[in-house]
Amino acid sequence: MPKTSSLETQPLPLPAPGHAASDSGALRPRGTPAGRRAARGAHLLLALVAAAPALAQPQGWPAGPIRMMVPFAPGSNNDTVGRLLANALQPALGVPVVVENRPGAGGNLGAEIAARATPDGQMLLLGNSSHAISGTLYDKLGYDLMRDFAPVILLGSAPYFLTVHPSLPARTLKEVIALARARPEQLTIGSAGAGTYLWVELFQSAAKIKATHVVYKGTPQVAAAVLSGEVSMGVVTTRYAIAQGKSGKLRGIAMTSERRSPLLAEVPTVIESGWPVLEASTWYGLLAPSAVPREVITRLNAESMRALRLPELRDRLDNMDIRAVGSTPEQFASFLRADIQRWGRGVKESGARPQ
Repeated sequence: MPKTSSLETQPLPLPAPGHAASDSGALRPRGTPAGRRAARGAHLLLALVAAAPALAQPQGWPAGPIRMMVPFAPGSNNDTVGRLLANALQPALGVPVVVENRPGAGGNLGAEIAARATPDGQMLLLGNSSHAISGTLYDKLGYDLMRDFAPVILLGSAPYFLTVHPSLPARTLKEVIALARARPEQLTIGSAGAGTYLWVELFQSAAKIKATHVVYKGTPQVAAAVLSGEVSMGVVTTRYAIAQGKSGKLRGIAMTSERRSPLLAEVPTVIESGWPVLEASTWYGLLAPSAVPREVITRLNAESMRALRLPELRDRLDNMDIRAVGSTPEQFASFLRADIQRWGRGVKESGARPQ
């Protein structure tokens, strides 16, 4: 695999004081909520200065309720981030912002609907890294991320979390790999969305293991499957492992971040476990159909930046182990181009094919 991991998230060109990008270019969350919030505050302030156009309401927009397409299951991180943003945007825009969940096809079903919407600013997409992966992973796709969407803002990023059912006789990543090698195709591992799907495929390729890969519609379903013992292990985000991990209902194996999560400090990282190539994160971002007027994009970006600075919203993100980012539309576009290339290399290296 290349020295620069296909699993890393490209940083925006706004390094915050005390939060510089690593040599490999991945986004690095701070080690504590207070530290992360301090770095985030500096980062967001810089981006807000860069996105300082006047906030006058574009003429004729919005012309009624705005629909925010969340192409993942209710209760997922994408859904929660979308609802937090929608609630913050409503008073600023003066109209309801309604979240519409359309899970399916790894996030592509809802994305295709949003791509085909009238480009009047009344339909938005809450996307994540799955949409940067899909163009390479799928032979036929009903949309092109860079052609059919206008980037609005990069909202945040979060690591993945490998967890297992307590009945599995493995407590470390090394033991999971050894067990999978000893029992080829007997262990099962769940994922949801192209991001965690590809991570599982790269994990199997790098570790030279073969488990039965089960794909679900959303991360809540993956967590439930591990809890019930339907699958041996699953890849989720931190929020789904906190309560169950502390109660012993799930066993945390490894975080895919550079540093341990302050929410589950007892769980080591993939780097500590000897597998730095498996470091990864997902991102959350707001997009609109590509022909939406520029003044609408500008207003949405500015109001989203304001939302990210709200203490109550930042606290909710912290509690889900999501690092708020913030960007201009141009920075988000640059970020997406690099992310598509990086994950594309991962698809080719792993030989992953959609299920």
